[in-house]
Amino acid sequence: MPELPEVEALVDFLAERAVGRTVERVLPLAVSVLKTYDPPLDAIEGRAVTAVRRHGKFLDLATDGGPHLVFHLARAGWLRWHDRLPDAPPRPGKGPLALRLRLAGGAGFDLTEAGTQKRLAVHCVHRPDDVPGVARLGPDPLAPEFTFDAFAALLAGERRQIKGVLRDQGVIAGIGNAYSDEILHAARTSPFKLAASLTPQETAVLYEAVGTTLRGAVERARGHAAGELKAEKKSGLRVHGRTGEPCPVCGDTVREVSYRDSSLQYCPTCQTGGKPLADRRLSRLLK
Repeated sequence: MPELPEVEALVDFLAERAVGRTVERVLPLAVSVLKTYDPPLDAIEGRAVTAVRRHGKFLDLATDGGPHLVFHLARAGWLRWHDRLPDAPPRPGKGPLALRLRLAGGAGFDLTEAGTQKRLAVHCVHRPDDVPGVARLGPDPLAPEFTFDAFAALLAGERRQIKGVLRDQGVIAGIGNAYSDEILHAARTSPFKLAASLTPQETAVLYEAVGTTLRGAVERARGHAAGELKAEKKSGLRVHGRTGEPCPVCGDTVREVSYRDSSLQYCPTCQTGGKPLADRRLSRLLK
């Protein structure tokens, strides 16, 4: 799933190519992709793109005097840019193509989604916060107002595991499964540790890890074409997706906790005092 750093890079990539250009046609190809009906999707046609922004993991195309096209790529979605789209309109079918947006001059992009779980979501709205997922977002971790005091207040009284808190978009916007693993590894914190049990020193270390991990990933992603971002993300991860490989910090073997539809990775030496975590949902250490 694209997370804050990749979405930030997509914003830069798309802004450079789309801002100032007129939307010629928007064509949804998958029944499941469009989540709104008022205003209609064709309300953005004939309008110039004025800005591209990010709200957590959502991308937002603003048009001149008109609606916003807000979309979330979900787990298996992606944006594919074309300097020249085919002249013939695509045919709806069983392929990955979910939506095509054509700009004046012939360039544009496709939104695609692999797999059978169709979660890619496109909204045509008057304001970004008309999208429920945008309206419920917590603070952005790269915003100036995301201070240590603000972060500590978010964790105070949280009886959930810190991994889940970091991933909760209503608490902090933009962090997903991969970067929560990376942040916790950088902070040398167990993913199963209760957020409210962190000491002030541990909270300070974790706050620093949030900023350095995300800003470092944004810098690595910046300047890459959309088609290169997945590979760039994977190459920069130290523990996520690297089960069985040596930890780059201490050399211990990276381990995994598997869930029904996801998994987390961590280093026992760096994060859990050398003890492997139980590979099940219960937050217990193996004896």
